[in-house]
Amino acid sequence: MTLLNRTTAADFVPRRGSSIDAHTLARASDIIERVRAGRELALLDIASSLGDLAPDAKAVYTREDLAAAERLLPVADRDLLHRVANRIRAFAMTQRASLRDLDMPVLAGRAGHTIAPVDSAGCYAPGGRFPLPSSVLMTAVTARAAGVPRVVVASPRPTPATLAAASIAGADALLAIGGAQAVAALALGILVPACDVIAGPGNRYVTAAKKLVAGEVGIDMLAGPSELTILADESADPALVAADLLAQAEHDDDAVPILVTTSYPLADRVEAELESQLASLPTAATARRALANGAIVLAPSLESAANVCNAIAPEHLEVIVSDEARVVRGLRHYGAIFFGGLSAEVFGDYGVGPNHTLPTGGTARFSGGLSVFNFLRVRTWMKLDALEQTNAHDNVDQLIEDSIMLARIEGLEAHARAAEKRAAR
Repeated sequence: MTLLNRTTAADFVPRRGSSIDAHTLARASDIIERVRAGRELALLDIASSLGDLAPDAKAVYTREDLAAAERLLPVADRDLLHRVANRIRAFAMTQRASLRDLDMPVLAGRAGHTIAPVDSAGCYAPGGRFPLPSSVLMTAVTARAAGVPRVVVASPRPTPATLAAASIAGADALLAIGGAQAVAALALGILVPACDVIAGPGNRYVTAAKKLVAGEVGIDMLAGPSELTILADESADPALVAADLLAQAEHDDDAVPILVTTSYPLADRVEAELESQLASLPTAATARRALANGAIVLAPSLESAANVCNAIAPEHLEVIVSDEARVVRGLRHYGAIFFGGLSAEVFGDYGVGPNHTLPTGGTARFSGGLSVFNFLRVRTWMKLDALEQTNAHDNVDQLIEDSIMLARIEGLEAHARAAEKRAAR
């Protein structure tokens, strides 16, 4: 019996659709409305009943609390978090530096845009089976690099490492509450200041809550179960391929590890490696369940394999082939791509620089991963100094006439008259 279901490129159908079922959405909606109506008392009651808060536990950690936690962390752990934060920060700051304000001439004046951060960001980090201080760094460091002046982290049952990561990332506070109730608190400004953008991965209740508050606040994405697709040919090392598939599979029961390959022998060797490596893996039970969600897709050519990967549009895509340049030209949809056997997806998880919060469920077809862009706004401006002909190439009269004509086509007479009044100036 194989661990990964086998299929062909012709028969493979990628999983699609929302990761949020109707029951989860309804439950999250109920929690948000209870928090909206009952404010702090309701928030604390829900958090306590769901196990976020032990009796007398802190609901909010101040910046001073976070700094104290950082000081108490073992030196080796503290230095580790600083190194990872510095790499994330360097990449995010370089992204931010690539964006420029715009100022260009237009008829009778100038126009352009300015790029500005939001005032406040809420950064969610999971705190369930595996607390993820790496997600604190990925979200809060990125928000700070974008220039956000106020950053709040939310994470239930925070470990010392999570608290220290929030300090190192420059967070102003940490809300020790999770789930839909935390998203409601961040959106509505309960116990912590209201946030303009909420970002970061979470369970299905977090995702459902983000969907429900989107519009009141900005969100980064609606993330589902974690995914890894590996595109490999006969040159790939089966031990490395299996190790990376298992690294993805141990996330949780819903993770989706997929191998797309042109090599039948590689498929067999990867299966053997999976069994061998599972024998000593502490998280083997979870990994085995997740492998059942995945597949080995056998493709007749690299072009066919690339088409399968495009159809999946995976969160993470590893490419381990001898003719990399040939394959890369055909790959269009992925959250993040990792080239070659040395570029393990786990290095992306743990802070080479690019963000590990990425689109799932095929949404990489139209969205990208978390970055400084999620915390920035592009605001346009226009300044017309004089509505008069300034040179032979200008046609200000035509600008005014076009505005009048379009307004009347749309039946908006006041618009037309507002333009007409400028004609006489």
